[in-house]
Amino acid sequence: MLPRPSRFIFAAPLIAAFALSGCGGEQAPGEAAAPPPPKVTVAKPVKKLVGDYDEYVGRFVAYDFVEIRARVSGYLDKIHFRDGQIVKEGDPLFTIDRRPFAAALDQAKAARQQAEANLAFAESDLKRGESLVRGTTITQQTLDQRTQAKRVAEASVTAQQAAVTQAELDLQYTELKSPIAGRIGDRRVSVGNLVTNDSTLLATVASIDPIRFEFTMDEASYLRYLGAATRAQSETANRGMSLPVKLKLIDEKDFSHEGKIDFVDNVIDRSSGTIRARAEFANADGKLTPGMFGRIQIAISRPAEALLVPDSAIGTEQVRKFVYAISKDDVANPKYVTLGPVVDGMRVITAGLDANDTVVVKRVRPGVKVTPQQATAENHTGETVVGTN
Repeated sequence: MLPRPSRFIFAAPLIAAFALSGCGGEQAPGEAAAPPPPKVTVAKPVKKLVGDYDEYVGRFVAYDFVEIRARVSGYLDKIHFRDGQIVKEGDPLFTIDRRPFAAALDQAKAARQQAEANLAFAESDLKRGESLVRGTTITQQTLDQRTQAKRVAEASVTAQQAAVTQAELDLQYTELKSPIAGRIGDRRVSVGNLVTNDSTLLATVASIDPIRFEFTMDEASYLRYLGAATRAQSETANRGMSLPVKLKLIDEKDFSHEGKIDFVDNVIDRSSGTIRARAEFANADGKLTPGMFGRIQIAISRPAEALLVPDSAIGTEQVRKFVYAISKDDVANPKYVTLGPVVDGMRVITAGLDANDTVVVKRVRPGVKVTPQQATAENHTGETVVGTN
């Protein structure tokens, strides 16, 4: 007896036929749908007038810097300032005990008066001798002696006058005043200590406004700047480098401080091949401090139109730089570019990019088809660049 066929044997072809016929073209189970092209943020390069410039790192130095030292020895009696305060030219800073110097001045004046009295007597004695008959009443030798006595008395008066002048100076030197306007440092000696003339450092004063910025430039840059100057300009202290300069501090994004070059050194350092230069900046608020680092920007050409893109759009391939440009069929392809400086948070492209190119702000894989989304004004600056996938 043959076994009865199963009903499921006939149902299987029907299910397969139903699946192949398709229910309106639906995909087979287990087969994943192709993902849509990723969405990326794109933008056109920005056209802007940009001047070519060089940048150097340097340090601020005070226009004037003075070490306060005593000119006379004595015990420190008073201090007239608070550590770190602003002082004006001529403000009193220290006082050394004046009493010994006042006594020395009185003694010098008394010695001068004695010398003047001796001179008066010698002059009158000489006059009496000159009125007498020579050879009978007074001898020539006596007259010569009186003449000599007068000259000695005159020399003594001159010497004592010099002693009085020195004593007056010593008394004045007991009052130490600020020779410049600026900010004073902390006191190095306390009241009651012995101060030695020309030896003991009491304090330092640094000028504030204006302030100088020292930096070094390479020889090639120096020659390039010098070539732009005329012969008449090259004879000035800045070698004719009357170029506008800007500066920013290490915590600043923009070059907001404007100044001018006022000095270029007379020799190139043989060990480094650089030459020292100096620029001057206004510092009315006192923010710029000697010893502070900064970055200076020197314009070397007139502003010209340039293309700028956000820094986030730039990729690196070993030593080459590139950006992704969107083709007509929305495919991201790399374009190798030459970079310039950063201006207002965006990177200058000097070669390799066209104004009509559409640049991917957020980098993607090359050859990938994408869905471009135009960048907003905010993320076009490169500050808040966000790509959408």
